[in-house]
Amino acid sequence: MAAKKASKKEEPKVPMGDLIRSLMEEKGVSEDSVKLTIENALKAAYKRTFGTADNAIVTFEDDLSGVTIFSRKQIVDGVYDPVTEIEIEEAREFAPDCEVGDEIDIPLDPKKDFERSAVSTGKQTAHQGLNESFKDQLYNEYKDKIGEIIIGTYQHEKNGNIIVDLGKPEGFLPAKFQSPREKYYKNERIKALITEVRKTSRGVQVVLSRSDPEYVRAIIEQEVPEVFEKIIEINRIVRDAGYRTKIAVSTTREEIDPVGACVGPKGTRITNVIQELFGEKIDILKYDSNPVVFIKNALSPAEVSRVLIIDEEKKQALAIVPDSQFSLAIGKQGQNVRLANRLCDWTIDVKTEEQASQMDLSEFVSRQAALNLFKEDEEQEEISTISQLPGVDERVADLLKAAGIDDVQQFVDAYEEGTLKTIEGLTEEQIENVNTIINESVEFVEEEPAQETAEAAAEDEEYHCPECGAVITLDMTHCPKCGVEFEFAEDEE
Repeated sequence: MAAKKASKKEEPKVPMGDLIRSLMEEKGVSEDSVKLTIENALKAAYKRTFGTADNAIVTFEDDLSGVTIFSRKQIVDGVYDPVTEIEIEEAREFAPDCEVGDEIDIPLDPKKDFERSAVSTGKQTAHQGLNESFKDQLYNEYKDKIGEIIIGTYQHEKNGNIIVDLGKPEGFLPAKFQSPREKYYKNERIKALITEVRKTSRGVQVVLSRSDPEYVRAIIEQEVPEVFEKIIEINRIVRDAGYRTKIAVSTTREEIDPVGACVGPKGTRITNVIQELFGEKIDILKYDSNPVVFIKNALSPAEVSRVLIIDEEKKQALAIVPDSQFSLAIGKQGQNVRLANRLCDWTIDVKTEEQASQMDLSEFVSRQAALNLFKEDEEQEEISTISQLPGVDERVADLLKAAGIDDVQQFVDAYEEGTLKTIEGLTEEQIENVNTIINESVEFVEEEPAQETAEAAAEDEEYHCPECGAVITLDMTHCPKCGVEFEFAEDEE
């Protein structure tokens, strides 16, 4: 049975239309959220006054011009609980046609019908509800922006942490997420990466970072359209914030140079990124699934002569560089090789060519050659020159080529003749290393003998006389047995 509405000429209403619209604009929350907050506040005040809110009904005008709270009561003949029951005579003052057993909604005036403490409770509930509603909406808005760049204004510093004005939420840039070489000043513009969004007692806090490698990725996506459009992929990125970043890139489009595209014409694109990072050095290099090639690339800007895999399972490698490139490969305080280790996920030991010459590397050279030879799912290329040999020292290959020995077969012939020792600058150990690589990685295929000529084939073929079957040769005109005359003719086909 539907409850009857009490009718009076004027029902007491709380004029909240303007308040609701003001809250919606100020807090940026939805109409439903504000209405629910007000409803909960009125019910909280009702419960504080009457001990329960189970029979409290709140309704809003369609135009939000007002809100009314009702007390729904059972019409009885003899009241036992005045909070939930009403006498028939009193009920008929509101609805003349009501009967015992009906329900009726009695309008209340919070100012008159609620206790003073109940009104305070309602206000507090409304305040908390609005704050929670606003907090939830703000949290949902910014949690979807994690990984994006945002710009705010420096407000103040507390214990090394920077508070950033982002508008509605509070930006928080912890000391550990700041670049050590950057300084900030009040009201200065700060661009940073959103890494986390969390609720606090004060509201919503957006955690920022300027040291995260992903911050560099986001900056590059803004500067390089090919990266943003996923034409170029940033495979890996490592960073020593404020000092150096290494980025490995690749693409499936053969006509595009991924490194060149990131650097930009005359270095314009990468220059913009460096300026955004206050002068931090950035190495853009090409990613390669082959660890030997990738390690070589990762040690840029140093030039690497060769890379030997020491232990593939433990991911240990040896990079050999010219003496002049050793400091560059290691970097200041070991920074370059340390970043290369992290980028490749390998432990890289860097040695000069002089240091490497004093080491017994034949085992690793042979092992690497074998790995290259038998590696699964890789197409083996035809090797014809010394420089194509896997793991060969480029300097040794150049010395051999200068001496007129560029071909693998030429090397083998010269090795057997013992003339390689006369080549200036070439040691016996280097010669043996090349010979070991050839034995392990090169398979010599003998050419098939040329097909026999028609004449040679004819000499081996046996002919017989058509009359008596005696054996005859191509130079005969008569059968030696029966004397029949015959003539040989070529098949036109």
